[in-house]
Parts: sequence; C-alpha cells; structure tokens
Amino acid sequence: MTPKTVLAPRHFAGDADLEPICDLLNACDAVDKTDDNYSVEDLRLEFESPELDTARDLRLWEDEDGRLLGFGQTWVPKSREYADVFTYVRVHPDARGQGLESEIMAWCEERARQVAAERRLPGRLFGRTRDYDAYGRGLMEEQDYQLVRYFFLMKRRLDEPIPEPQFPEGFTMRHAEGEADIERWVEMFNLSFIDHWNHHPMDIEGHKHWLNSPKYNPERNLIAIAPDSTFAAFCFCWIDPDDNARNNRNEGWIDILGTRRGYRKIGLGRAMLLAGLHRLKADGVETAKLGVDAENPTGALRLYESVGFYKEHTNVSYCKEL
Repeated sequence: MTPKTVLAPRHFAGDADLEPICDLLNACDAVDKTDDNYSVEDLRLEFESPELDTARDLRLWEDEDGRLLGFGQTWVPKSREYADVFTYVRVHPDARGQGLESEIMAWCEERARQVAAERRLPGRLFGRTRDYDAYGRGLMEEQDYQLVRYFFLMKRRLDEPIPEPQFPEGFTMRHAEGEADIERWVEMFNLSFIDHWNHHPMDIEGHKHWLNSPKYNPERNLIAIAPDSTFAAFCFCWIDPDDNARNNRNEGWIDILGTRRGYRKIGLGRAMLLAGLHRLKADGVETAKLGVDAENPTGALRLYESVGFYKEHTNVSYCKEL
C-alpha cells in the first residue's frame, strides 16, 4: 500500500479530537507494550489541566484522508534554573520510519526554544520510555538526547502480610479534608521533594485540578500530622478502575509518598507507606505499584524493598540541552 501524504500539523480542536488521539495512543501501545494506554476521559482530564496550554502544547498530524498518524505533546512546568520542557511523541505503527518522527521532534524542540526565550533561561528537553523500547529510545538518541536517569517501576502483592504502621510519638494520621487542606498539602509536597533530582514546584491550581477527577478518593490521600499540627508526610494512593478493566488487572498505586524536610529519619515514610498499603488492600486491589528514582537521595528504594516491593520494569529518562 502506498503511504498517504501527511499534511501539515494542526492545532488541537477540542473534544472532537479526543477519540482519534486515544485510538492513536492505544494503537502505539499495542505494538510497543509500554503500558501507556488511555480512555477518552483520561485525556479530557489531562488536557483540561491549567498547566497545559492546548494551543501551544499539542499538535496533530493527519493524512489526506483525515486519519491521525502523529501526535506531539509538551509539558512546561514551573521554572527554576532551567526552562524545562517534557516531550511526548507518538507515531502510528503504519506510518513509522517515513520522517514523521523527526518532524514531531523538531516541533517539540521549537516549542522548548520558545519557552527558553520567554523565560530567559537555558532550555532543556526531556523524554522518557521503558528500557526495552528500542523504537522510543531510538527517537531520542537520533536527536542527540542523552540518557540521564533510571527509574524503577516496582510492585508488591497485597495478599502477603503487611506490617502495621508505627508512628513516632505525638504524630497522628488522617485523610485529606478538601479545600481546607490544599494549600498546606502543596507546601508539604514541595518541601518533601525539594531535594530530589529535577524537582519542579507544584502550585495550588494544578493540584486542585487533579483532585476534581472522579477517580480521586480523599480517603486514599493520607497525611501525617506532627504534634505542632504541621503536615509532615503523606501517602497519596490511587486506584483507576477503568485502567484496571482495560488492562485486565486489579492494581492500585502508591502514587506519591513524601516526607517533609525536617521530619525525615524518624520512621514517618515507612509508617505512611504501610498505611497506604493497608488502604489499598482494604479497597480491594490485589497488587500495589509505585515508581522510584533509582538514585533517590532519601533512601526510598531501600524502604520499598524492605516492605516487599520488587522491580518490575526500568524506565529511562533522556535530556537534550539547547
């Protein structure tokens, strides 16, 4: 079959584009096996994020018959020393190896250069995929991205014994209680990850957006309270019933686990992790999963292994300095 001509990129057109984008991403995942598949509702929530400028951060490439063959997305977090731009590039398996990949990657780079110029900061591009994804890794390496970090995807079955959490004297735990907690939660998050590689601060509006997801359950958003009422540590658990059904599994996530600077090395991280595992088990999932920086500076990898997590996959992070 003669390949169809791919037209010039166009902007995201709203809800009418959600299903074609979803179909494209899922067709790519069926071939690449990187566990990167979506529902239309997933994409709608992501694209409505206040952190995403849909006019500037999304592009679509179609053929002359209107079939979506390529998709590019950039995410531009808050600035610190660098203007960082995270890239997401997908090309339909039927259209690979014909130059479309390079075109989408060039669009991502141009977007990064715009951000760097606007913020008057040196620019960097980031991308991530699985270590076994030769196609995805090749896209970045061909564009002079350098491998900079490894991340592990870890899992643990919940039918195995889970120790009871032991909190330091005077500390208590409760779940999040809505709007009243948001500002203090965001402050705690930022002071928990300030020491981590490539940390980008969270803002209140961005956090509020994800709490509006119909899949969010405040009883899975656990907070450790210090004797002086400071939000000291947290375990943000997540269960996605649609993702489980789509992939024929029954899993939940320790989505984010953190301990605020000044409250580390007293057992809070372990206590919150165990509390999160008990929460997920009580909610009926069979397996807990989490992601961790292989070089995490606060000992998270050792903590996870100590309670029975083991590595399932390795993700690789690439960077290109502009």
